[in-house]
Amino acid sequence: MQRLLDLIAQIERPRAHRKALLDAFVADTIFPLVTDDHAVFFFWDGTATEAVFLQHWVFGLPSRIELRRIPHTDAFYLPLDLPKTARVEYKFEIVKAGKGRWSADPRNPRRAYDPFGSNSVCPASSYEEPEWTRPDTSSRCGTIVDGELHSAQFGEYRPYQMYVPYGARPGKRYPLLIVHDGSDFLHFAQMRSCLDNLIHRHEVAPLLVAFTSGVQRNFEYAANPKQAAFLATELLPHLRERFPVLPGAEFQGLMGASFGAVSSLYAAVQHPGVWGRLILESGSFAFTDIGEHERGPLWDPIVTFVNEFRANPPKLDAQIYQSCGTFESLIYYNRSLFPVFQRCADQARFTEAPDGHNWINWRDRLREALTWLFPGPLWMYYE
Repeated sequence: MQRLLDLIAQIERPRAHRKALLDAFVADTIFPLVTDDHAVFFFWDGTATEAVFLQHWVFGLPSRIELRRIPHTDAFYLPLDLPKTARVEYKFEIVKAGKGRWSADPRNPRRAYDPFGSNSVCPASSYEEPEWTRPDTSSRCGTIVDGELHSAQFGEYRPYQMYVPYGARPGKRYPLLIVHDGSDFLHFAQMRSCLDNLIHRHEVAPLLVAFTSGVQRNFEYAANPKQAAFLATELLPHLRERFPVLPGAEFQGLMGASFGAVSSLYAAVQHPGVWGRLILESGSFAFTDIGEHERGPLWDPIVTFVNEFRANPPKLDAQIYQSCGTFESLIYYNRSLFPVFQRCADQARFTEAPDGHNWINWRDRLREALTWLFPGPLWMYYE
């Protein structure tokens, strides 16, 4: 921040060579500028710009914040308080000739990707990308096996991908985890590399991981009995027949984020005694204590389910790992639901992180979730 203040002071001097000062400033600066407890966002592209807005996904702040103009220039900046371990995804709205357009930060090469495109990333001073999320040439890699089955529930064939751990031996059986939004977890959360690394390091037990994806995703995952039946009565028996799955609920898990977390919890309630491990990330667990939820008809079955679950929690013979970002609008719902899980599940654990509703947040929680629910020899030895 001090370097930016020094720049502004120089620019305000009479006869200052403002473009040269800006050129020199951007040439050796990493953007955004990050210090212990805040970040400074900066925009300048050398052309006439009327205004710039920060568009971000931090619940609790205005989602559109105007940057300040540096006097006598078309450069803009915005200081923002930021917890030291936080991570923020953002875009700029750039206004030229009366028209605004959204853009990634052209001076920040860091990107996070999702099914809708990409966002720029601002990591705070103490955030570090976990090294176990990156491909490691020393890790022995599992294989991905493609498959499909015909679903009577949905009246069509449904594809899936099965991760088989390295060194899986004939005649030996393994735990199974089924992942909602499976193709997205593979593409945007680097889940294959995470599994390879954590299993290779003996932090996670060798396990089979089935990646399945919805077709009408939001409808199917919104506390839908068809999806719950598909998982328990169609996909699970099919996977047991084709792969060496350990029998018993304690070896069978479900995982999902957002609506996928709702679907995972709903499936465990609808089919008790089938799923003994649940990973629920940023669950869309909307409920009402009074009045309407005002989230639209797509959320109606979710709100009905969660309201009933809170009012009369069923006994769940399962361990539940739950996580949510403190920057999410869903944090209130997740915090409220965790005490219910503590009462009705065998064990429950909840983690909050200074991040938003995005794939990197969900990726960064994988190690804690998997080592708790499917601990490998390393964790079992030390604990």
